Amino acid sequence: MWKKYLKKYLTSHTVCYTVCIVQCLRYTMTITENIFENLRLELRRGCLTLAVLAQLRQEHYGYTLRKALAERGLEIDESTLYPLLRRLETQGLLSSEWREEDKRNKRFYRLSGDGEVIFVKLLKEWQAINASIDNML
Repeated sequence: MWKKYLKKYLTSHTVCYTVCIVQCLRYTMTITENIFENLRLELRRGCLTLAVLAQLRQEHYGYTLRKALAERGLEIDESTLYPLLRRLETQGLLSSEWREEDKRNKRFYRLSGDGEVIFVKLLKEWQAINASIDNML
């Protein structure tokens, strides 16, 4: 008789234990994935600024800039690109002008003089950081 109770006790506790373990693992994976995603976005944010400045050594409007970045392996959403362009222009790093092309008004962006100076400094900083990290890895 006690074997019957023991079996029932162990079965119910094993199921409870398994459910708890699965839930804890799922929660831990979610936390880890969130941390990774936040850090990935933070890392990407800085790289996007440098990439946009690099591409705008030549004049582009938004669509061709997105296309040039994507061709080089760096996809960027419009909802990320246009606020970044406005911020960089407000900071004096870009200049822009509206022009009609193909019967449509388009805003063309290019590095300003200050933008070229900042780009060179940021590029040197990025290269130094990249070399340090490569050395560590």
